Amino acid sequence: MILDGMPNGTRRSEYNYDPRGIDGFTEMHPHLRSAPSLFQQSLARSIEEVFVENRRYRTYQEITVFTEYFGQSSFAGLHKEDEEKSLCLFDVWTEGYGFVGPQQFVMDFGQLPIPKAVFKGNFSGALVEDIRNGKYTVAEGVVCKGGEGGEDVWMAKVKTLAYQEKLKTAFEEKWEQYWE
Repeated sequence: MILDGMPNGTRRSEYNYDPRGIDGFTEMHPHLRSAPSLFQQSLARSIEEVFVENRRYRTYQEITVFTEYFGQSSFAGLHKEDEEKSLCLFDVWTEGYGFVGPQQFVMDFGQLPIPKAVFKGNFSGALVEDIRNGKYTVAEGVVCKGGEGGEDVWMAKVKTLAYQEKLKTAFEEKWEQYWE
């Protein structure tokens, strides 16, 4: 399954969703300080309902959700402070199992803001070239995912050449720091 890539950079930090974790997050990422309250307002209750109502998730002691924080003009992880932001859920990981597979993810969380599926089929070199050359209408690129769930889930980011050019213009010799 190929999911529309989101328009921003990535964070690889982990914080518990409690007051101490939120304080740590906002201390390390002051430009993202509205993200925790936005999560609470827009996604927390709906995600919790899935975890409580779907028996697949009831036995896990630890579940990590991955979201993308973005605004209309966000680019490469940079955001305009005065612009309205949104969150998009793009992955769920459960301790002892691993990532929820792409098909199951869509079935379980499709009623929430998630990336749209732009292609279903086999991952191939021709597909990568089609993505890079703009065959699919995406702003930045895509995340290709496969597998049923757990250890067999695989992912690959593929960005468009148009996005690559934007990175080169914006960051010159440092553009590769923002690439795939």
